[in-house]
Amino acid sequence: MNVSFILFKEAQTAMTLAIQFDNVSKHFSNTFAVQQVSFDIKQGSIVALLGHNGAGKSTSLSMLLGLMRPSTGKVSVLGHSPTSGRTRKHIGAMLQEVSMPSKVSPRELLNLFRSFHDAPLPTDELLRMAGLESTKTKDVSQLSGGQQRRLQYALAMSGNPDILVLDEPTTGMDVTSRREFWHHLRLFVHQHGRTMLVSTHHLEEADSIADRILVMQHGQLIADGSPADLKAKTGYRYVSCTFGSQSTADAVRQALAEDYVEISGINLKIRTKDADRVLRTLIQNSFDVAHFDVSGGQLEDAFVALTEPGEAETLPPTGKDG
Repeated sequence: MNVSFILFKEAQTAMTLAIQFDNVSKHFSNTFAVQQVSFDIKQGSIVALLGHNGAGKSTSLSMLLGLMRPSTGKVSVLGHSPTSGRTRKHIGAMLQEVSMPSKVSPRELLNLFRSFHDAPLPTDELLRMAGLESTKTKDVSQLSGGQQRRLQYALAMSGNPDILVLDEPTTGMDVTSRREFWHHLRLFVHQHGRTMLVSTHHLEEADSIADRILVMQHGQLIADGSPADLKAKTGYRYVSCTFGSQSTADAVRQALAEDYVEISGINLKIRTKDADRVLRTLIQNSFDVAHFDVSGGQLEDAFVALTEPGEAETLPPTGKDG
């Protein structure tokens, strides 16, 4: 095959990839924080990076942002080194621990950050995206923890970046703020074709926003797939039932003793690997079922099965964060 054609195809592939990790390792003294990690992320993707504390997530993000260099392997952003100037102007980052001056307002701080970029987003749009219109003239020191976190998000977005790197972005936000945050961010990312890599401990967030999930454990990449793919691998299904009386619900719980059953009044949620058997049990015992619904497994089941296989069989049924 013609060498120039091969080089052309490689360059073409690099243009469609936002992020590349090629056999990347990072060690400190004799300890490996990241071990031989490889993955590609296409432009326009939303990818969640999951793992327990110490799994290697933050180290991986630091190498992606050029804050650390790999011990071995190669990290590329839009086909270039993360430390190059042409790369950094395309990335917006929201890290876990960020210090901000306390005696300036969000508007003043955003205007300062916007001045560092060639084509920044308008200040009013950034304030709206972060939900800070009503606090735009307050000192940063007067903002709540959740508001300060949203300001950090606005600062990350100030340069209108092609790639967003978010490390535990909703820390300090209440449930309502988290939902609004993800709604506006997901809308922006999809409308403008941006790429997002987000690390989060909130599995329900990863499940709802990500096209793809990477799971790290002890510095290694142990799973890579869509949320549906990962959930399907656990084999679990959830059967939700509503019964005519509390006594019926209690009787069903006794009849399904081999499954995990979560009971709330006349409502039962059953985690099982055999939904057909559960249905047969309900029919054979003529239980008074007012409502019956079967859904797939949950991401928490998949995460526990991958990272703590010994715990997977003893974990009680999970529920969505209200």
